Amino acid sequence: MSAPRENVFPTRMNLTVTKQRLKGAKTGHSLLKRKSEALSARFREIVTKIKEASSFQQSQAKLLMGKVMQNASFSLAQVSYVTGDIGYQVRESVKTASFKIEARQENVSGVLLPIFEKKLDGSDAFELTGLGRGGQQIQETKEVYIKAAETLVDLASLQTAFSILDEVIKLTNRRVNAIEHVIIPRVENTIKYINSELDEMDREEFYRLKKVQAKKKERASKADKEAELLEESKNKEDKEAQTSPSGEFANILSNHTDSDIIF
Repeated sequence: MSAPRENVFPTRMNLTVTKQRLKGAKTGHSLLKRKSEALSARFREIVTKIKEASSFQQSQAKLLMGKVMQNASFSLAQVSYVTGDIGYQVRESVKTASFKIEARQENVSGVLLPIFEKKLDGSDAFELTGLGRGGQQIQETKEVYIKAAETLVDLASLQTAFSILDEVIKLTNRRVNAIEHVIIPRVENTIKYINSELDEMDREEFYRLKKVQAKKKERASKADKEAELLEESKNKEDKEAQTSPSGEFANILSNHTDSDIIF
């Protein structure tokens, strides 16, 4: 079974166009390969930050997240036990959020990855909460929840970048494989087909020119022979007309009588 190729008419113009397409496909394959490698490197870095220790303070983001949320819930339970429900006091004291999140984008080989950053803005809105009792416990709970929120922001940024890069890497690898195993072989087979057809046409044209040249030479030779025969026949007739039957030259004036001249 022959390899797949494109249905094109084998001409030199189509050969030039197909070669340009092959060059563009190889260039695109090289660029996509480099893009895939850059994205994979960034992907591995994100996976390392999520699973492994990136620093002494932040080790294993997912495990740290579970531990921080557990400590925060336990700290809130302690506050509720010591001071009772302080939810209404917090709602009355807080007018604007002091813990804010800013989003920016990071360009990695043409892929925009969202990066979330924490920002503490403003003063403590409920710093007087718990003056009666449990003030220290409330402050500790606040710090624990701030730490939990910061960990959530970091983990959300990593997880979002992880999901986006995973999809983009799969898509890029599919394109690389399609170009490498489908498009480039098909274009190369098309070029081979056009070259073979053009070579066959050249051989046919060369054979036709040889036959035409041979026919021309044959006709020229035949015409030369006919001209020679005609010349010989004409010369023979002239000799016969100038020679008498006895073999002597005839006197052209012996039997010739001039007509009378009338004045």
